[in-house]
Amino acid sequence: MLTPLIGTLLYIFDTLVSLYIFIIVLAVVVSWLIAFGVLNLHNQLARSLVNMLDALTDPVFRQVRRVIPPIGGLDLSPLIVLIALQAIRMLVDGYAFMLA
Repeated sequence: MLTPLIGTLLYIFDTLVSLYIFIIVLAVVVSWLIAFGVLNLHNQLARSLVNMLDALTDPVFRQVRRVIPPIGGLDLSPLIVLIALQAIRMLVDGYAFMLA
């Protein structure tokens, strides 16, 4: 009786984590495109995309940057957040299957 509920909640959780991982990867790629001059921020669409990605990722990245600042100009916060999300996903999946 509890198994369909756990399965549904686990599916929703996994989908949300996957979506946020996609957003993080997209934010990193867009920042590289800006750094290499491929993406021009004078374009209104590009600027709105960057603003949206910053609004979604910067609050989490800021928390990581408090603990681990950029090293030699290299920001490791997206990598750390991705590793943390994968670890949380694995823990939640493992505990959910133990309950079911």
